Formats: sequence, structure tokens, C-alpha cells
Amino acid sequence: MGQKRGKAVTLVEVAAKAGVSRMTVSKVIRDVGSISEDTRQRVRQAADELGYLPNRLAGSLSSRKSRMVAVIIPSISDVVFSEVLSGVNAILRPNGYHTFIGESHFDPDIEADLIREMLSFQPAGLLLNGGMERSVTSRRLLEKRNCPAIQLWDCENTGLDFSAGPSHTEAGRLAAKHLLARGLRRIAYVGAELEKDLCARCRHLSLQSSLAAAGIDLVSVTCEKTPRQATTGRVLTEQLMRAHPDVQAIHFLNDAMALGGLSYLHEAGIAVPDQVSVVGFNGTSIPNTVRTRLTTIDTPRAAIGETAARALLAMLGNAHADKSWQAALRLVQGNTTAEV
Repeated sequence: MGQKRGKAVTLVEVAAKAGVSRMTVSKVIRDVGSISEDTRQRVRQAADELGYLPNRLAGSLSSRKSRMVAVIIPSISDVVFSEVLSGVNAILRPNGYHTFIGESHFDPDIEADLIREMLSFQPAGLLLNGGMERSVTSRRLLEKRNCPAIQLWDCENTGLDFSAGPSHTEAGRLAAKHLLARGLRRIAYVGAELEKDLCARCRHLSLQSSLAAAGIDLVSVTCEKTPRQATTGRVLTEQLMRAHPDVQAIHFLNDAMALGGLSYLHEAGIAVPDQVSVVGFNGTSIPNTVRTRLTTIDTPRAAIGETAARALLAMLGNAHADKSWQAALRLVQGNTTAEV
């Protein structure tokens, strides 16, 4: 049998225990009014002993000044988005704001449901991940919002108040430039869920067009039904090498898939980078490097979240904020591509 739930403690009970009025307790809880520190301490101690929890939602609805910020990301288990979220919290929490999180899984219908639900709480702001198709419902809800809305992870393709992220077009060009500088001509791309992840699709198309300008046709192996993880990278790399054994280089959608691809290449006896060069994206492998140092395009993930949060605070304070911030990309040379 489950534990019996007790009744919610009221302001009246806290006031009686602290020996003050209900109004005094309310002011202490809301941190307003001229009240002595001794009284504040008595009220807080009484609230703690009784287990009193203020109804923050009711307070925010009545004052129209919520301290909650809604954040919708594809997946909190993806280290890229969890680090962006960490950056958001690092700025918002010291300023008295708290985040509540939703996961869209790159599904426009799920995102629409989350936007509707979160806006019903009248948050101080809304942070949305870029790089996915936004449904008609989502666009209508965003048009009628009464709080600032910011796009994360993509500095392009935004109709919101601010955007913070890298240029994924630039990322594709950077990968192409790196591979071409090493004299590589037979180049492939391995990715997954490009129909869902528009940022990844943008990088892929940018790589493809950059290579085409150099007279090179990109070989692409992708799958829409498998996750963007190491296991998928390994499987798709095996498919690629069996169909195109002359490939000289592979650019992967992300570092996780690249590491999976590397595991196959090593077990298959294909020398990296002597026979096949490998480039990842996002830089999540860098802190975990031991012997194999993946060449990758590093993104300032925490800084993206921090910048978005600062922009939100500026808007809430009626201060000027730029329309967008483009995160700098950095190609980190590892030992999976040759030095020039």
C-alpha cells in the first residue's frame, strides 16, 4: 500500500507557528516588504519545519511575472543539447529564473503540444531548438505568444526574437575545405535522420555543394529509421565500404557516429588516416580522447546556451539585444586525418 499523502500546509499554519500574521508570511515567501531579518528567519524556519511549499504557478499567474523559462530540445540524453541546457541554466539560475524542459524528439507534433502546454503556464521566456520543421500549429502559437522566444543551435532560418548557434552552412564548407586541402577526392558522408534534423541536412547539403564546386561528387549513405548514435555509424560505414571500397574520406553527421564508424574501420583492418580519413562534427569526443583523436568541428555548446539566456534576460529587462549570435566553429585536427 502506498504512503498516505498529507494535506498541503497553508500560510495560516506557517503564520501560527512563526507567531506572525498571514500577510507577513506571504511577504517573506514573495521576498517583498520591509520585514526584519529575525522575522524572516522565523518564518522560513517554520515553513521548513512544516514542509510548506509556495504555489509558484499561482503567484506567477496573478502577478504576470513568471520566474520560469520553458526550454524545448530534441533530447536531453544527447550531450550536445544537454550542454546547451547547462549553459542556459548557468546564466538563468543566478538571476532567479528556473527552466522546465520538454523533449521534442524532432517531432513537429510533439513540439506543438509542448509549446501549447508550456505557454499555458505563461513563462518568462521560451527557448526552442532550431533545425526542425515547425508545424502550422506551432507557428500560430508562437505568433500569439506574450513572452520572448529564442532559437537555439541555429543562427540561421529564424523568425523568433533572437537566435544563438553556429552556421551549419559554414560547418559543411569547413569540412569540405579540410578534406580538399589533403588532396582527397573520393569523399563520402554518413548520417541519419536528415529528414528530421534540418541542421544536419543543411551541413550535408553544404558539404555536397562545396565538393561539387571542386568537381567532386559526394557519396552519401544515410538512414531515416536509425538513431544518430555510434551503432548506426558503425553499420552505415560497413555498408559504405562494401559498396564503395575506394572511398578516401568520410564526414559523419556527429562525433558519436564517427566513433562508431572508426570502430568498424579498425576491426576491418582499414588504416585511418592512411586509407580512409574521418571527420566528425560537434566536438563531443574531444574531452574523452585517449589514443584515437578524432578530427572534428568543435561547437561552443555551453556558450550557445549562455548567450541565449543573456539575450532573454536583456529582453526581460527591456535592454537592447541583437537579433542573432553566430557561434564560432573550430576545426580540431586529430589523428584521423593527415596533417598538411
